Amino acid sequence: MIALFAVTDAGHRAAAEVAPALGADVHPLDALSALWPRLDGAVFFLATGATVRLVAPLLGDKRTDPGVVCVDEARRFAVALTGGHEGGANTLADRVGALLGAQPVVTTASDAAGSTGMDELAAALDAVVDGDAAAAGRALLDGTAAIENEAGAPLPPLPPRQQTHSAEAQRQQSGFADIREHQRIVVTDRLRTAGGGVTRVVPRTLVVGIGSARGVPAEAVAATLRRIETEHGYDLRAVRAYASVDLKADEAGILAAIAPAELRTYPAQALSGIEVPNPSEVVRAEVGTASVAEAAALHAAAELGAGAPVELVVEKTKGENVTVAAARIRPRGRLAIVGLGPGAADLRAPRAEAELRRASVVVGLDQYVEQVRHLLRPGTEVHASGLGDEEQRAADAVALAAKGRAVALIGSGDAGVYAMASPALQQAGADIEVVGVPGVTAALAAAALLGAPLGHDHVLISLSDLHTPWPVIERRVAAAAEADLVTCFYNPRSRDRHWQLGAALEAFRAHRPPSTPVGAVRQASRTGQRVWTAPLSEFDPAEVDMLTTVVVGSSATRMVGGRMVTPRGYRWS
Repeated sequence: MIALFAVTDAGHRAAAEVAPALGADVHPLDALSALWPRLDGAVFFLATGATVRLVAPLLGDKRTDPGVVCVDEARRFAVALTGGHEGGANTLADRVGALLGAQPVVTTASDAAGSTGMDELAAALDAVVDGDAAAAGRALLDGTAAIENEAGAPLPPLPPRQQTHSAEAQRQQSGFADIREHQRIVVTDRLRTAGGGVTRVVPRTLVVGIGSARGVPAEAVAATLRRIETEHGYDLRAVRAYASVDLKADEAGILAAIAPAELRTYPAQALSGIEVPNPSEVVRAEVGTASVAEAAALHAAAELGAGAPVELVVEKTKGENVTVAAARIRPRGRLAIVGLGPGAADLRAPRAEAELRRASVVVGLDQYVEQVRHLLRPGTEVHASGLGDEEQRAADAVALAAKGRAVALIGSGDAGVYAMASPALQQAGADIEVVGVPGVTAALAAAALLGAPLGHDHVLISLSDLHTPWPVIERRVAAAAEADLVTCFYNPRSRDRHWQLGAALEAFRAHRPPSTPVGAVRQASRTGQRVWTAPLSEFDPAEVDMLTTVVVGSSATRMVGGRMVTPRGYRWS
């Protein structure tokens, strides 16, 4: 929940402008104290000094406090006042600034330097920090910290001077003693002694299975869980979930011991098929599966890992009427397939920008890389190539992710529409985590400029025969024309492929009235944008090039007020 606070008329006007986009309401100042515990963010249209005095008595912990943003009376600045990272104030300042045309003011050190901070490192890895986070953050910002990625997690970009070491490289490196003199940041789910220049980042990689007798005390469960740390060396803060058989869904002792975490439960039948090292026929006779703790841990880890490799790292450990086991979800390389939209910065999804900041490697067409280079963080590795190298770019991105890197493969529009997602996912196995980020594709960008031509059933067809034989394209065009579908043509015409669009339009003339609107948009949302329409009988393919998207209306499409409109119903009313 985001709340807006204003006092002056100018403040109320500014608040009213941003409220719809933020899904927020304007509140009186005397409601602040009551709202504070429920807030995700607060925007004050007041001076910073006044805002400081209002929120100071309410501030408790930066990890739980809402982000606070201040906007001055003249709307010149949107200042991230408190909770820059954890509270989301930096992002909120960016959003408010974009809505009001104000300059976002962000003063957190890592953001000011454009680099990854400790809190963002932890957030990217879904981890907790154990140690002197402030000192580690300063070293990270300065580029003097040594990173030991023991867990093999896909790290975000680090400053260029940063050293990243695997555990094995640390042991083999002759200069290891020198590294120990500086801040060391260890990414691990194992217990280590923090302090002495060592800060641990603990990702949530573990799933703990629990089995017990009926009525087991919470103390017995807690004591057995602690043995995962004391006997096996795994940090309980790395636990992502707890699991058991569904007969234990209401076991009070288990629920109390793991609170506030929830217990994931599964039918005995689902657990009975899991191969485990320590099955028990006694347990099978009791609950219908030869294993509860080990099987539940492995089953839940496989479910949560969504294809990631899973290993049983703590076998069945017996306590007083309770057993526990732990499975580990092995971190995978990360491939974000990112659509950048049609070109305009304000049509690029915020999630796309977040993924660009998250990736340590960015792969893309050179001209698209240049569009977003200013968003990349220091230390980001860039692999840019020219037109025609799409298959190789996809292969490179997948190969880098398979090595455990955090990779962003970028393309214009939506990456899943005639773009990079298909060639990449044809090669990506389960050993890679894949994140898809949708973008505004050419059809949607063009349709928004033309009016509402896609208001009813429609089809997208590429006229490029580089990947599809022309006879196949010709059959699809004929089918779309006969089915009376609004049709959007991608790749309509180039210097060497100059006749295909004319042939496609002839197919439509056999099934459409001559007055059927045809719209075209060149360079949607970019410099040189041109939007035009003409009746099907008069549309000239010679005006079209590869930077143009062409939309042919259905028999129901009309021009209304100079705009193409396809009614949602089957009849025009």
